[in-house]
Amino acid sequence: MTHIKKAARNGRRLARNNQSAADTAVAGGEMLQASGEVISARLEIMAAGLANPGKTDLVEMALMSSEKVAAMSASASTVTRNFGDLSDRMARSAANEMHLASRAASAMASAGDPATLATLQYNYAVGWWGRATGQMLTLNTELLKAQAQALDPIHRTAVANAKRLKR
Repeated sequence: MTHIKKAARNGRRLARNNQSAADTAVAGGEMLQASGEVISARLEIMAAGLANPGKTDLVEMALMSSEKVAAMSASASTVTRNFGDLSDRMARSAANEMHLASRAASAMASAGDPATLATLQYNYAVGWWGRATGQMLTLNTELLKAQAQALDPIHRTAVANAKRLKR
């Protein structure tokens, strides 16, 4: 792949990352708004229950904790899975880079003249820079994905509760 094609591909990935970050920020704002609405509605339900214990909405009271546990468990599960995947990817990248560095060092050690040595060093350095840039872009993409997936079950629950409690 040419440098221009790589730059164009990376530019598209950066644009997608920016959109993903913006979408997650919007979802976070929606979640915060919905959470405020849910807290307000549930405080009214609790106050009504204190004023007249016989009319306490026990179903809603039970949902207050069980829904949180379910949403947080789903969120934690996605974080664990995504960070495990990220760890594996980073370990493979590090092992690959050590292999490439070893090959480059061997080639440099056997260079017949200073010009060949300089060329080998330059080629390795430029290659490393390109690989490091690509890996960081991939890591950023995966972290944004992990963030969005971790927020999703909490967002879904808060928004659904706000909608349900408005009735």
